[in-house]
Amino acid sequence: MQKLVKWLRFAVSDEGFLKLVEVVETLMAKVLTLIMLVVILVSVWDVSRAVLELVTDDLINSNYKTYLKSTLFEIFGLFLTVLIALEIIENITGYLKKHEFQLELVIVTSLVAVARKIVIFDLESADSSNDLIGLSATILALTISYWIVRQVNRRDRGKDRH
Repeated sequence: MQKLVKWLRFAVSDEGFLKLVEVVETLMAKVLTLIMLVVILVSVWDVSRAVLELVTDDLINSNYKTYLKSTLFEIFGLFLTVLIALEIIENITGYLKKHEFQLELVIVTSLVAVARKIVIFDLESADSSNDLIGLSATILALTISYWIVRQVNRRDRGKDRH
């Protein structure tokens, strides 16, 4: 009975509550990692199938110029989607290792996502100039953020050595 009372006191204390939150966060990160692995496996299967379909269909049924214009950009977009998913897993596993988010990696993942958007961007869309301005501003902001975080991390690593 005394052990139960002692455990209950610990469980309702700030330290016990924070420990419970940490355990739940770790469990959720592991679940998300497993789900993302399934998503990546399905995505790689879809990319492989789509590449085969697009390449064979477009080479047989269209001219090479149309193939370059549409198919290659679709394929690059699919590959970058898988790369983004891999970066997300890296973010989650980095969190599991250090129990902190690696801001530099999050920004790089965001840059890859914006790069994907640019690769698959439809220049013939009605509002493409505003979209391009928005994407450009996003890239500029992310690049500046990445540079600042890199500088801070580099400075912090230098302090750790001394």
